[in-house]
Amino acid sequence: MSKTALITGITGQDGSYLAELLISKGYTVYGLVRRTSTLPYERIFHLGDSLKLVSGDLMDERSLRLILETCQPDEVYNLAAQSFVPESWSQTILTGEITGLGVTRLLNAILDVNKNIRFYQASTSEMFGKAQEVPQSEETPFYPRSPYGVAKLYGHWITVNYRESYGLYACSGILFNHESPRRGTEFVTRKVTYAVARIKAGFQKELRLGNLDARRDWGYAPDYVDGMWRMLQQEKPEDYVLATGETHSVREWVEESFNAVNLNYQDYVVVDPKFIRPAEVDLLVGNPGKARQRLDWHSTLSFSELVAIMVDEDVRLVKEHGASLKSMDMLRGLR
Repeated sequence: MSKTALITGITGQDGSYLAELLISKGYTVYGLVRRTSTLPYERIFHLGDSLKLVSGDLMDERSLRLILETCQPDEVYNLAAQSFVPESWSQTILTGEITGLGVTRLLNAILDVNKNIRFYQASTSEMFGKAQEVPQSEETPFYPRSPYGVAKLYGHWITVNYRESYGLYACSGILFNHESPRRGTEFVTRKVTYAVARIKAGFQKELRLGNLDARRDWGYAPDYVDGMWRMLQQEKPEDYVLATGETHSVREWVEESFNAVNLNYQDYVVVDPKFIRPAEVDLLVGNPGKARQRLDWHSTLSFSELVAIMVDEDVRLVKEHGASLKSMDMLRGLR
């Protein structure tokens, strides 16, 4: 018997890859979208009629109940959030409302409609923040260093609380950074690879960045959505870290990206203080041992392979479409 899933954050990087995965497994997939003046559906356009879109908002619990009653999902994946860390400093209340309290509203709707729904919460390595140990595992104490990290920590703990208090099948994936050609250009990895492509083509002269020495654990997004699905197929709900177990600096990402087009990053990169966070997260690297053992989950791409995929795709896009990626047509071919 086929299953039905509801994905919030369907128009984002992870939402689009998860929708593809679930559709390939025979799921009926609904995606929650907010009514806006624009239609940011570039990442899911290619899914066509195989994906059903429903209108709702994590700020409106009633809309969430109505959607659950209409869709009757077996699984709910909550990927929606105000997820850009720098923006969380200027939109602290909004970040808390969506990224934090939005989780509670969705859990309450599940309690009201069907307690048998399996729930996945997208937690994040940013909850570790000022890391208390290296590498970070499911047992590492949290120390978030941004409003985004704090809001995500609320969402994480309210998921644990509802699981233990109401017996819900609710789990959190503590995902470390994961990238792809569908990553938004506001995120540092894609900001770099897109700039490299523009610089190589002569459309851009320099790239301004913040802390080049911050270190992250970067993996490939399609691997991570597979891990999300695996978490909801287990006999009992638990929380899992998904990571590669390797750490690299922003400087390494930059150097590797420029090397891919035979350029020296030092000729183009400028460190700009305005891109440095008020409270920096210096070192994040995950221990995925539990996920490897219990979920049989593994990352598939090396750091160099991931950078190469993203640079190659941005070089192709810039070559085909010029200096701007504003048109939907330019993004439909993204991997």
